[in-house]
Amino acid sequence: MLGLVLALLVTMVGTYFWADGKLHHENVLADYPGRPAAGKGTNWLIVGSDSRAGLTDADEQNLHTGSAEGKRSDSMMILHIGDNGNTLMSIPRDSWVQIPAHQDTSGSGKTIPAATHKINAAFAAGGGRLLVQTVETNMDLRIDHYAEIGFAGFVGLVDAVGGVEMTIDQPVKDKDSGLDLQAGTQTLNGKQALAFVRQRHQMADQDLGRMRNQQKFLGALAKQAASPTTLLNPFTFYPLVSAGLDTVIVDDDAGLTDLGSMFLAMKGVTGGDGKTITVPIGNPDYHTPTGESAVKWDPAKSKAVFDAMKNDTAVPDVK
Repeated sequence: MLGLVLALLVTMVGTYFWADGKLHHENVLADYPGRPAAGKGTNWLIVGSDSRAGLTDADEQNLHTGSAEGKRSDSMMILHIGDNGNTLMSIPRDSWVQIPAHQDTSGSGKTIPAATHKINAAFAAGGGRLLVQTVETNMDLRIDHYAEIGFAGFVGLVDAVGGVEMTIDQPVKDKDSGLDLQAGTQTLNGKQALAFVRQRHQMADQDLGRMRNQQKFLGALAKQAASPTTLLNPFTFYPLVSAGLDTVIVDDDAGLTDLGSMFLAMKGVTGGDGKTITVPIGNPDYHTPTGESAVKWDPAKSKAVFDAMKNDTAVPDVK
C-alpha cells in the first residue's frame, strides 16, 4: 500500500512538472503610467486568436481558416472570479474604443499616437500587451491574468476530449466556415467546433449571435473536459493536457493552479453558477467617421458592470 501511494505521488508530481513545462509565457501585463490599480477578485482576459501557427497548408484548407499571416483576435472575454459570484463577459471584437499610444512593432521605433479604432485592431497592432492595455484603459479595470489560444490549439483541445456534445437549435450551413450541421443533439469534432464558434453569417445580429454560441460552446467544452471519464482516463487526460498547453499563451505570473482556477470558474459560470453577459451595448451599428460599422458600448450600463468587477460586488443584470 505504501509503495502504491508513493508511486501515485511520484506520478502526480511528475505530471505537474511535465504540464507546467508546456506553458508558454509572455510579458503581456507590463506596467505603464496610469494603469488601473488592482481591484478585488481576479480578472482574466481570455483571447481566441486566428493564429494559423501549427497548421499546415492542408489544415488551413480543411478547416476553412484562410492563410493570413500574423494573428488577430477572433474572440475576447473577461472572466471575473470573486466572492460575489463569477461573471464571464464577452467583448465584441468591433467595439469602438481608444487604442493607447504604442510603439510600432515593425521595428521602425516610431510611436503610434492614441486613436479610436475597433478593439481587435489593438491585438493586430501590438499583440496581447497592447490589447490588455486597451481593455484596462477603456474599462478602468485591471487585468490580473491573460490566456490566449489559436486555431490549432482549439481544434486539438476539442479532439483530445473526444468531441463536445452540443444541442443545435436549427440547421446551420455556412460556406465561409465550412459548417454544415443538422438541428438536434450531436457531438462536434475539432473541425466542426471551430466552424461553429466562428460562423455568424446566418444570424440576424452577426457577431453578437456568434458570441452567444461561443459562450454556449465553452460551457459544453468545460463540462466535457472536467468529467471523470476524461480526467481519470490517462488515454484522454494526457492528450488533453498536451493539446491544451502546447498552444496556450499565458502571462508571466500564471501557473497551472491559476489555469485550473480559471477553468473551474468558467465551468461553473457556463453551467449556471454565475453570469454570462456581453458588454452592454448602446449602438450595435455605429457608423464610424471612416465609414465602418462598429459597436459602441452603453456608457452608463457598461461602467456599472466594470465597477462591479473592480470592486467585486454583484454584477448588475444588463442587456
